[in-house]
Amino acid sequence: MIELYKQGIFLVNGTDIVADPEQFSALGVHLSGAKDLLELKEQAVRGTMAWGILESHNVSGNMDQLQLKFDSMTSHDITYVGIIQTARASGMTEFPLPYVLTNCHNSLCAVGGTINEDDHKFALSAARRYGGIYVPPNMGNIHSVNRELMAGCGRMILGSDSHTRYGAIGTMAVGEGGGELAKQLVGRTYDFARPQVIAVYLTGKPRPGVGPHDVALSIVGAVYKNGYVKNKVMEFVGPGIANLSMEYRNAIDVMTTETTCWSSIWVTDVKTKEYLTMCGRPEDYKELKPAVCAWYDGCVYIDLSTIECTIAMPMHPSNTFTIKEVQENAEDILASVQDAANKQLKGAQMDLLSKIGPDGGIWVEQGEIAGCSGGTFESICAAADILRGKSIGNGAFSLSIYPGSLPAYSQLLKNGCALDLVQAGALMRECFCGPCFGAGDTPANGELSIRHTTRNFPNREGSKPGEGQIAAVALMDARSIAATAANGGRLTAATDLDVDYRTYEEALDMAIYEKRVYNGWGSADPATELQFGPNIKDWPEMPALTDDLLVKICSYITDAVTTTDELIPSGETSSYRSNPERLSEFALSRRDPQYVPRSKVLRAAERNRRAGKGLTDEIKAVYEALEKAGLKTDPKGTDIGSAIYANCPGDGSAREQAASCQRVMGGSANFARSYATKRYRSNCINWGMTPFLVEDPSVFDLDDYIFVPGLRQAILEGAQKIAAYAVKPDGSVKEFAVSTGALTEPEKHIIVDGCLINYYKEH
Repeated sequence: MIELYKQGIFLVNGTDIVADPEQFSALGVHLSGAKDLLELKEQAVRGTMAWGILESHNVSGNMDQLQLKFDSMTSHDITYVGIIQTARASGMTEFPLPYVLTNCHNSLCAVGGTINEDDHKFALSAARRYGGIYVPPNMGNIHSVNRELMAGCGRMILGSDSHTRYGAIGTMAVGEGGGELAKQLVGRTYDFARPQVIAVYLTGKPRPGVGPHDVALSIVGAVYKNGYVKNKVMEFVGPGIANLSMEYRNAIDVMTTETTCWSSIWVTDVKTKEYLTMCGRPEDYKELKPAVCAWYDGCVYIDLSTIECTIAMPMHPSNTFTIKEVQENAEDILASVQDAANKQLKGAQMDLLSKIGPDGGIWVEQGEIAGCSGGTFESICAAADILRGKSIGNGAFSLSIYPGSLPAYSQLLKNGCALDLVQAGALMRECFCGPCFGAGDTPANGELSIRHTTRNFPNREGSKPGEGQIAAVALMDARSIAATAANGGRLTAATDLDVDYRTYEEALDMAIYEKRVYNGWGSADPATELQFGPNIKDWPEMPALTDDLLVKICSYITDAVTTTDELIPSGETSSYRSNPERLSEFALSRRDPQYVPRSKVLRAAERNRRAGKGLTDEIKAVYEALEKAGLKTDPKGTDIGSAIYANCPGDGSAREQAASCQRVMGGSANFARSYATKRYRSNCINWGMTPFLVEDPSVFDLDDYIFVPGLRQAILEGAQKIAAYAVKPDGSVKEFAVSTGALTEPEKHIIVDGCLINYYKEH
């Protein structure tokens, strides 16, 4: 059972939920009236764990407008080159805080020749030059490494990966775009209005066979679509936490990203202390718990004993059903999911109904247990318990397992679980994040893959619908994936099997890290030369915003939500992420292949304008229409750019390339009803693209031009409403209002200066 409270609640003594003030009397607390209640709430707001951690990291002196400095940062090999290049261009000479550079995303991709390993060499040289921490390829995925080496109670960690979540270890961690990390590297702050805090109250104990992904997916299914925790902190409390191991907690926690929350934090206890001691850092433990009375802006109440084995069907982690539901209503559910997916896909169409066999069962072709969510020691051991002495068969079904870190892998070798899995027919792979984003174990055309990974967004499995390639991913817990494997690929819930789950000693051999990880924190060597491969390029010049702006809508997307994977595909594009110009060619390539050629026309027009070469006939006609409508224009001094419209863009990954590729391709603005995540909106701002909000997008369409006079001044003055004008192909002009939402003072200047790099040069 999962229940969402319709109002805020008090939590008393860490166990008692008080939704009605009259309940206080039963707890021995007597309130004389509304004033007492208000005073109690003002005090109780400060009683959350989140408040205490935020307060200790805030340098603004104002808890309503936070300016945060983090204890450490982390990036992987899709993002660190761009971040370091941005910080270098902004004046960085040394890493001012520990910065962990992992190599877990581009460590197996063969696309592009030598360029992946070139990035790794660049990172090692940067760690030496600036004083960073370098983790060689395939030693661990980014989040397993940071759990084991960096997370500690009361800390804050900023990462350039959206699943930067270490709340179960008492660390408030935040996944953001590269620009926010670059700010920390040049001594600036992370500026953010204090978020609301939602209690996630756990009670009960999961049944055998129900794993952390079952709990996590159930939570995502309950809160994603209604935005219950969007941009808020999820604070895990309640007696049920004591019934969960640390590995179980970590695997739930990392999936909080899929709720669109901002960060997470958990009560810590003796199990947290034991975990940090196992990692060789007992001094990093301290008890965290809410005050005697704490106020939460909402509550997600979860009875763990009621959670069932769960599956998230394509194409989102919130598209959840119990496995039992799917088994009993296979034709109806698969038809509904298939139809919804095919309305979103452009090109090849998904066929899920073909997965129903003659026996009425659902048959899948691939299983994956991987990464920061699935590749945990405990989940892999549970999979081994299910498959011990069995066979996955010699049919179409295959099973691959990617442990989260080499210390965990080492223990799986010692306790025999790795051998049990291999003898059953599973493949033990490297510590690699590829199955999460379409760069590892890509299924064949038409196949259905079940994965204990973080996401099943469109194309995450390697699909290229426009080229006739389509596959599908459903998310499940490792236990049910192993149960399905034991049945040769017939979809099976782990609770349907009678399994003797063993208890294993989890002992991490941290000497593995000591032998290979380069730790240069505190000992930067400025004499070290950065090692550049031929694909590592500097960011191109970004022009400052002119007084007025003219953009053409080069993509118009009406889907309810547009993911970052659709804005810039993952998978084979990863190898080009150190080359801004080359990567920008992939912008929206799977969602709207015409975006790049349309945007290139506008980019060329802007470059010609700046070079004094005049305007195209089409743009001249736009200005004539504006003049005819009575508007004053300055064609020679007005930016020309491309823009996209999407109802709600930016769900998913933190990677800044979702925005920077638009900018490099000539993008000047986005128009949206809302932005799916803070991090994507921040990425747009940090790359100098105005994040417009529009109430009625029907006033313009694809290929319309939009003119925004006086935009520079409006942004600097914080205008609530800004007049914009849509110019139709027939020359008609329609006025409408846009806004930018709340902007901090630095954000205003970043936009008008053209990007974060320019801002630091100017200020």
